[in-house]
Amino acid sequence: MKTIFRITRSLLEGIRKDLRRRHVHAYERVGFVTCRFGLVRWADLLCLAHGYFPVADEDYIEDRMFGALIGSAAFRKAMQLAYTQNVGLFHIHLHGHPGVPTPSGIDIRETAKFVPDFFHVRPNLPHGAIVLSSDSLSARIWLSAAAKPKPIDQFSIIGAPLMTIAGLR
Repeated sequence: MKTIFRITRSLLEGIRKDLRRRHVHAYERVGFVTCRFGLVRWADLLCLAHGYFPVADEDYIEDRMFGALIGSAAFRKAMQLAYTQNVGLFHIHLHGHPGVPTPSGIDIRETAKFVPDFFHVRPNLPHGAIVLSSDSLSARIWLSAAAKPKPIDQFSIIGAPLMTIAGLR
């Protein structure tokens, strides 16, 4: 099964703008993208990004080992959103360079710990993690709590100009 992620240019640029804001003690900001899903071409999974939920300033924990560390309140608020809106959650953050970003070792290790928890509130929907750069993005998706994450195969940025980006292999 191929996974296709679609997001509007205006939503994506709004997320980038928010993630570039300074924080009092965190080196970077994080948030959550909400998604709905559909099947296309009989087997492909279509992920439709439709909302963004920034982590509140007070939900960051001061810790110099991480670019950003968020507390349980941030996760609780995001999971409540997934529960009430019947959406999948994608954790999102920004690497400030151009080109297709790759998740860092910390990104891989930490998302493997918390993304499966999203299935406690929405076990029937995929969830994941997105890394943005200044001009691109990459993501991994979990299809179930027990499944290993897989890279998103293709991204479509909807708006002028329309852009398609191949996912990481």
